[in-house]
Amino acid sequence: MTPRFDLIGMAVTDMARTLDLYRRLGVEIPARAETEPHVEVALPGGVRLAWDAVEMVRTFDPDWAPPTGSPRINLAFRCADPAEVDRRWAELTGAGFHGHLAPWDAFWGQRYAVLHDPDGNGVDLFAPLPAS
Repeated sequence: MTPRFDLIGMAVTDMARTLDLYRRLGVEIPARAETEPHVEVALPGGVRLAWDAVEMVRTFDPDWAPPTGSPRINLAFRCADPAEVDRRWAELTGAGFHGHLAPWDAFWGQRYAVLHDPDGNGVDLFAPLPAS
């Protein structure tokens, strides 16, 4: 069998705050999952998204240390239209999530914005711009 891409896993320092962000972005996460050391959900299309509390990661990788510098991964969320990019940006930054790049009209034809989740991972919001 050829390996098949199946899961995106992230180590988190604040499970409740992290799951709050992804719920606000429409990821269906079970109620009370924030009390668990490992949470995973199936996304449309079958790929899974998972979060592990740092304490859980250190049970099998005692020397694990968080990466430093800029994020090396961004998860991108498509919005219905450019106005939704702006609305989600305002909602999420208003809820205290770190806004990295405020919404702008990108040269590649999308309204785009970048936030960071509580552990500094990039969370992109985008929507196609209307044809001109």
